[in-house]
Amino acid sequence: MKIKLTSVFVDDQDKALRFYTGVLGFVKKTDISAGNYRWLTVVSAEEPDGPQLLLEPNENPAAKSYQESIFSQGIPAAMFFVDDLQKEYHRLQNLGVKFTMEPMKTPGSTIVIFDDTCGNLIQITQMD
Repeated sequence: MKIKLTSVFVDDQDKALRFYTGVLGFVKKTDISAGNYRWLTVVSAEEPDGPQLLLEPNENPAAKSYQESIFSQGIPAAMFFVDDLQKEYHRLQNLGVKFTMEPMKTPGSTIVIFDDTCGNLIQITQMD
């Protein structure tokens, strides 16, 4: 069994695509029209054949409620990994990313949390 796709709900697919590609550095993998929405995925530039992240519209009331609830509780919707958290933290700061938690040492890792501008908190982790 393998993980090939996971998703985050977003309030605007175009805005999400701009943020996830232009700021975070992911690359667009799939963009297929699906009625009023799109099947829109991004992948890591470091792993173009790796797992895809679906930028899924939060139009379903249950999805929107879930997204708003975990955001208000400070719970990240997704976690990404980096080799050098301080370097990535400073790079994203310079691009104007709003962090809700500064880099923090935890058992076995260092983490930071930011707002993806599309309704989600995202955690970045560097394993020790």
